[in-house]
Amino acid sequence: MLELVKAGGWPMIPLLLLSLVALAIIVERAWTLRRAAVMPPGLGKEVRAWASRGKLDPSHIESLRRTSPLGELLAAALDVRNGTREQMRERVEDVGRHLVHRMERFLNTLGTIAAAGPLLGLFGTVVGMIQMFLVIGDQGIGDVNQLAGGIGKALVCTATGMIVAIPALMAHRWFRGRVGEYIVSMEHEAIQLLDTIDPPARAARPARPAPVKARA
Repeated sequence: MLELVKAGGWPMIPLLLLSLVALAIIVERAWTLRRAAVMPPGLGKEVRAWASRGKLDPSHIESLRRTSPLGELLAAALDVRNGTREQMRERVEDVGRHLVHRMERFLNTLGTIAAAGPLLGLFGTVVGMIQMFLVIGDQGIGDVNQLAGGIGKALVCTATGMIVAIPALMAHRWFRGRVGEYIVSMEHEAIQLLDTIDPPARAARPARPAPVKARA
């Protein structure tokens, strides 16, 4: 392995650094985006039971906010439970955007690594080929076996770039899909909570007209 790294030359250094960064991001996101950490099982049902029984004191809401992203979203809806349904929906959407941004943290970096890996590998190969042809121009072709070995060493960077990019691309796609799945599930839980706090029949009831002031 060390011989392959040496064969690739200095372009292998950024590729190795990218591989370490990609590995760190994959491990961190895999741990952070666990279902139990994002959407604890039974949490939505428990919060709806709180809401139906009226147990919505500030301490309960604050403890809910610290449990998970789903808890933070449901707590945001409970913060404005005395407002209109439209106000609650706006609050949920606003907090939801921040939660999505937080769950997608580092994913752009991972996607950049997936795109840059093959390009850096190709760059290393081109550098190796240029050095080889410069030697050929000075000393001639010489031994064909040495020439073939030199070409093989130059291709090490291309292979390394693909090795870095393929897992990074697969992880990037997988995490994106997982975040999208969480968004849909969290939206469903939030809608169920809104229906518990403010049933659709009540939401559909027309607003009471404002009293008309008597003219002076």
